Amino acid sequence: SVTNNFEHKGWQHVSADDDWNFYWAGVGTARNMFSVDSGHRLADDQIISHFPNHFELTRKDLVVKNIKRYRKDLEKEGNPLAEKDHNGHYIHLDFIPVTFILPGDYNLFAEEFRKNPNSTWIMKPSGKARGVGIFLINKLTQLKKWSRDGKTQNFAATVKDSYVISRYIDKPLLIGGKKFDLRLYVLVLSYRPL
Repeated sequence: SVTNNFEHKGWQHVSADDDWNFYWAGVGTARNMFSVDSGHRLADDQIISHFPNHFELTRKDLVVKNIKRYRKDLEKEGNPLAEKDHNGHYIHLDFIPVTFILPGDYNLFAEEFRKNPNSTWIMKPSGKARGVGIFLINKLTQLKKWSRDGKTQNFAATVKDSYVISRYIDKPLLIGGKKFDLRLYVLVLSYRPL
């Protein structure tokens, strides 16, 4: 177990009130412990198992929001990474397809859809995992029907839920004729100096 590994390294279990270097906490505990109201901040020599607001990097809608914000910040700075081609597409920051967050971006999505009416789009619930609730559309009427019905064929959901809709990559890289995703897991010990 994790505790056995710590003890094997000579670490000692202490209470939350004592000096500590590593705090093993659940998401809710970390969020409460490091809330704005608590005023508690990590010292340079302290590590915690969950960073407060980690969901900014793990929820689909928030990742999209943060990438778009990053792009805009680079544009404002005149950073060469924000360079665009003659079609207005990012040259260096094109690692995600055209993506919108629904229902808020519906009008922007509909405008983009009408520019490329033969394209396919993939819709994913922001707070779900393991492929739950994902479906493809290639007509605006499908999205309107889903919105009106509040569900897809195989997945009941409320329309209030946030969804990410992205242009579907027509010819994805396949391994053995199957789609795949590559995930890299990185241990982040600190967000300092961020």
